[in-house]
Amino acid sequence: MKQQLRWSLRLLVATASLMLANFASAAECNPWSAGTVYTQGLYSTHVGKTWRAKWYTQNEAPGSSQWGPWEERPASECSVVIPPGGDGSGIPEPTPTVGKHLGSYFAQWGIYGRNYKLRNLVDTGNDKKLTFLNYAFGNIYADGKCNIITKAENGNGDGGDGWADYQRGFAANESVDGVGDSWDAKLKGNFNQLKKLKLRNPNLKVLISLGGWTWSKNFSKFSMTDASRKALVTSCINLYVNGNLPSAEGAGGAGVAKGVFDGFDIDWEYPVAGGLPTNTYNAADKQNFTLLLAEFRAQLDALATSNKRKYYLTVAIGAGADKIRNTEPGLYSKHLDWVNVMTYDFHGGWEATGPTNFQSNLYRDPAAPVTGDLIKYNVDDAVTALIAGGIPKAKIVVGIPFYGRGWKGVAAGPKGDGLYQSASSPAAGTYEAGIEDYKVLVQKRATRYTHAVTKQLWTYDGNEFWSYDDPSVISTKSSYVKTQGLGGLFSWSLDGDDAQGNLLKAMTAVRQ
Repeated sequence: MKQQLRWSLRLLVATASLMLANFASAAECNPWSAGTVYTQGLYSTHVGKTWRAKWYTQNEAPGSSQWGPWEERPASECSVVIPPGGDGSGIPEPTPTVGKHLGSYFAQWGIYGRNYKLRNLVDTGNDKKLTFLNYAFGNIYADGKCNIITKAENGNGDGGDGWADYQRGFAANESVDGVGDSWDAKLKGNFNQLKKLKLRNPNLKVLISLGGWTWSKNFSKFSMTDASRKALVTSCINLYVNGNLPSAEGAGGAGVAKGVFDGFDIDWEYPVAGGLPTNTYNAADKQNFTLLLAEFRAQLDALATSNKRKYYLTVAIGAGADKIRNTEPGLYSKHLDWVNVMTYDFHGGWEATGPTNFQSNLYRDPAAPVTGDLIKYNVDDAVTALIAGGIPKAKIVVGIPFYGRGWKGVAAGPKGDGLYQSASSPAAGTYEAGIEDYKVLVQKRATRYTHAVTKQLWTYDGNEFWSYDDPSVISTKSSYVKTQGLGGLFSWSLDGDDAQGNLLKAMTAVRQ
């Protein structure tokens, strides 16, 4: 009996040891998250190291204090568990969009002069209505790679603002969730606010937009060869999707931004011709644009297989006939989830003395004083050309400007409304001549007109002419998108809206 008891005790001890060993080997070791509560014995990874909690802790980063609640442990003691639909970042994968897309761009620099932060979006109640948000912009540098630096742009395409991206601390009253950034946090700035925004809205896809008007210089050069395309895409995925940020100002590090971005929006302005005169160009851009997108898709799909989740790829393209013919819509769109068509900036202050015209009209006006490609500078002609070029209707997302373009010294003309008339110069704007945010324009005292054919709004006060979209124009465009079976609406950019977010609220009609 005693011998049987001894064997039973030995078996019990062995079983318990095996259970403990199995428990230890199964310990989860996912990236540290500030909002998560960790009790004694729980593991986490942070800045490339493995950590175990010595006691209850929340919001204190591992390694931030020598005598803190964390102790460094061998990586073999735990394993990263990546659930289906996740990448191990602690940020859930956004749910696929059902129905029309509704998106916008958030401009990195908007937090300065315009004093627009993502908290403003939350305050309007519009943050949970978006299905995607593009962060503008990421730069591609002279070495052909994505990177983040802090350097004032000198006009040569070599600038950056890592301070705004992930180093600037936001106070509680500026923050999406009302919690300020701790001084020693590795992820702060706009990136952390984007992360918090995603936690509020499970439908929100956040994409990093690469290029734009200012930073498209190097696309042509580094899309030329298979090797340069691969190196470019690899660097961008490493930086933005894997979240390996450069260490600067006490922030950054390996994996600290993982989960913030769900993919890329490529804003090459423009292949073959157009954009800034300092851009590189090549006739082969037409095919290389498609090949670059194919490389982004291939590498994102490989990562999706590894992480058991989806990553997104979109573009922002010019709406003009001259821009469309320099690309291969039917080919490049096969690699994309949707296509953001920049259906604005049709006319503006670069036509310094006029004639005045619309900047984002839905339809063409046969009476407009334009010739050549400019005849097709309107939403409907752009959409028609893209469909004819092979883009499925459901992938076409129409752009809404949250700003207007205008002239001053405008003649009244025979109808007294200033339309299609000469001007002395672009009108004064807060940041640039000839352009102004909607929130400013809507306050101006001027007679308002809506064109019966183009469906565009304009105002004229006897001197200044301004063309822009308001909620009624957006309503008409929403109906157009639904009638045509298009993919949805997006806007440039959030900081141009009024304090109540009325333009974005009007855009939500496209999903109703």
